Amino acid sequence: MTAPLQALSELIDGDAWLVGGALRDRLLGRPTVDFDVAVQADPGPIARSLARRAHAHVFRLSEGFGAWRVVARDRSWQVDLLPLGGHTIEADLARRDLTVNAIAQPLRGGAYLDPFGGLDDLNARRLRMVSAHAFADDPLRTIRLARLSCELAFVVDRETVAAARSHASGLEHVAPERIFAELKRLLSTEEALDGLALMDTLGVTEAVLPELTALRGVEQSPYHHLDVYGHTRAVLAATIELEREPSRWLGQHAPAVSELLAEPLANELSRGQALRLGALFHDIAKPRTRDVTPEGRITFMGHDEAGAVMAAAVLTRLRASERLTEYVAALTRHHLRLGFLVHEMPLGRRVVYRYLRTCDPVEVDVTLLSVADRLATRGRGSEQAIARHLELASQLLGEALAWRTDPPRAPVRGDRLARALGLRPGPELGRLLAELEAASFAGEISGPEEAIERAREMLGDRG
Repeated sequence: MTAPLQALSELIDGDAWLVGGALRDRLLGRPTVDFDVAVQADPGPIARSLARRAHAHVFRLSEGFGAWRVVARDRSWQVDLLPLGGHTIEADLARRDLTVNAIAQPLRGGAYLDPFGGLDDLNARRLRMVSAHAFADDPLRTIRLARLSCELAFVVDRETVAAARSHASGLEHVAPERIFAELKRLLSTEEALDGLALMDTLGVTEAVLPELTALRGVEQSPYHHLDVYGHTRAVLAATIELEREPSRWLGQHAPAVSELLAEPLANELSRGQALRLGALFHDIAKPRTRDVTPEGRITFMGHDEAGAVMAAAVLTRLRASERLTEYVAALTRHHLRLGFLVHEMPLGRRVVYRYLRTCDPVEVDVTLLSVADRLATRGRGSEQAIARHLELASQLLGEALAWRTDPPRAPVRGDRLARALGLRPGPELGRLLAELEAASFAGEISGPEEAIERAREMLGDRG
């Protein structure tokens, strides 16, 4: 028994049971540090006592349901203490969503209580509803079903699929934060594509992300082999592949990229997990920007800028943080830039600078997204196009990684430049410093004296 559960067993006088996902994962041999414990007593005093003993944080989770959470200060474990959902543990289990989550074990040990056959379903790797009321009681369970299916690699039985589908529309009444919590976890799994497919089958995508279902059937140019929806799935698959096996496509940059993608970003997501959201939303505006020229050419002019606005709106609707929203919007806004530069190869230093400065602070991330986008585009002339794109991406990825660790700066401080030129702080000084930064990056000047002389020339040209 883990330390927090051992402490709990010593603190609780009455009956208590380990329930839910923690017990399920333990039975599956999956590591877990997140425990649900159902108690007959008032959970509040027990939670506070556990927090004191473990020197942990404690807070009420829900006024309505009376649940409390205790979290270790180093976040190495957490315990949710829940009042029984009914007068008995059997009644509590009957109100749960899936049979594999409706198993209980006395906290002090003993035989499993399994009134709905959850142990057999675990052995069969099957997800099955406890009752026909499961999804009506909480429609969030429809998206949780998809998340658990791909997270556990379990199949969902036919009756459960039908019941979930019939209640997916109820998600419109569920708090967006709860929906986003499930969506994040689904997208973070290795089998995220399977989870998205099940969301489609269950009608969940249409309920929570109608912008994605709008991508279905949107035909693209001959340079694409899939409609926009299929292409989006392929880009997400390539993004996951880049994260899983970066050395296959990124060569010498793979270790640095892996380290970067593992960094925490926002909303409990790493940069790599957040990049998957960028893949999911990068072409979100194509349906509303699609056009056909008089010559019959299909275009999506402005879908990058319009997509950034749409992606931000979707994430705002889901109550994502401002940082994550801005990150995904920036990926969407800039995802075409590297592809446009392929036609300018070899690139001059000024062009490289403009790319990095424009894409900052997602210069590395959007370069990776462009690679995934290119790998997922297998229409006319794709092999040559992919090869050239990868060649340029390798160059710019190295530049972008260096930019992150040692960003460029003007070779002269602003106050010194202002004194030398007799300028006051303001937009004019800022414009000069920006130009000097670009010139330094391009290798056109070095050192403060050359920078000041270049600035004088710029002021003279203006005059």
